[in-house]
Amino acid sequence: MRLERQCRSALKRKSQGFPRDSSLQGAHNPLPNPLEDLRYIRETLERSGAFTAVPGWGQVILGVTALASAPIAARQTTPFAWIAIWLIEAGLAVAIASVAMNYKSQRLGVALISGPARKFALGFLPPLAAGAIVTLILYRAGMTATLPGIWALIYGAAVIAGGVFSVPLVPVMGACFMAVGALELLFPGAGNYAMAATFGGLHILFGYLIARKHGG
Repeated sequence: MRLERQCRSALKRKSQGFPRDSSLQGAHNPLPNPLEDLRYIRETLERSGAFTAVPGWGQVILGVTALASAPIAARQTTPFAWIAIWLIEAGLAVAIASVAMNYKSQRLGVALISGPARKFALGFLPPLAAGAIVTLILYRAGMTATLPGIWALIYGAAVIAGGVFSVPLVPVMGACFMAVGALELLFPGAGNYAMAATFGGLHILFGYLIARKHGG
């Protein structure tokens, strides 16, 4: 029913540019082209639809790599080395997510440059950029102990902002990240355990749910 209403709405908006009165039809008012109508409907649905290429199984894999990174980071003796391990993990996660997203989008026939994908990126990326700046500031201030909570909080905000244009499970996952991040900031000390619980456990849990409910 929702798809039908969207189609009717799209046709109604487009038909406003094509008068139906036969007295107005002529050389300057050609009849609508059905192919143009179909293309217009498709473009409208793409702009108003949800970004469904969030890779569930890709999230599971990057969650596993985060769990593997936690004990390695715990053995580091300097803040710089600790941050370096997690930045390497972040780079690996980006690579895994990119490959998995591209694979899922091709399998589902969803363009990564579609309207929902652009909206997802515009909501998701700015908070991450802010997080990179905050990380540098906290490192220079000697406050690296706050980073697990800050990272979970900012990443969760990014997931919620982008997830508004995706499947419902995505913003729920973001809210869970924010909740754990807030707890870590209020009751610090978990450190690598918090990193493993969020970037490891939550990614695995929600990745599995997304894969089961939304095609991989």
